[in-house]
Amino acid sequence: MPKDYSLAVTPANQQRRPKNAMSDEWVKDFLRRAAIGHVATRWDDWPFITPTSFWYDSSRQVIYFHSNMVGRVRANIERHPQACFEASEYGKFLPSNVALEFTVQYQSVIVFGRVRVIEDDEEKRRALYGLIGKYYPALTAGKEYRPITEQELKRTSVYAIAIESWSGKRNWPDEAVQSDEWPKLGQTLSR
Repeated sequence: MPKDYSLAVTPANQQRRPKNAMSDEWVKDFLRRAAIGHVATRWDDWPFITPTSFWYDSSRQVIYFHSNMVGRVRANIERHPQACFEASEYGKFLPSNVALEFTVQYQSVIVFGRVRVIEDDEEKRRALYGLIGKYYPALTAGKEYRPITEQELKRTSVYAIAIESWSGKRNWPDEAVQSDEWPKLGQTLSR
């Protein structure tokens, strides 16, 4: 019988393969260092995925990202604040001598939460400097670059995803599962 994936029975962040599930500390560390995330929003019944840079603020349990003042992301969020966020990293593609055992090394985090548009200029500024600090930690506002201006704040939408739940997953084997019935494939494939 197929698994019941209704939210009353199966939480949205429950792992299908518990052996690949990672701890909350691992998830926090991954969100601090992952380079790019994808925010899933919706327009009525249609999903919309946006790649974005982001900053995870562990003290507030929030993921910040930004976009233009007007556009699909903002329109979607204003209509439906529920969102899903994903960040992932991939390693080697691993061949097998069994068709269904070809695999890839990966690690990822999925976050569920509600997004809000930040209206407070100080919170917007804090979030934007958090983003800059994540990607350019050696640079300082007022020293290597001009600080954020009021005009720039006015033309930028900054969002906060309040994290309600998350899950981390890692599958990083050295090689794919092989069968003894065929010659073993030990090399990795380049992309």
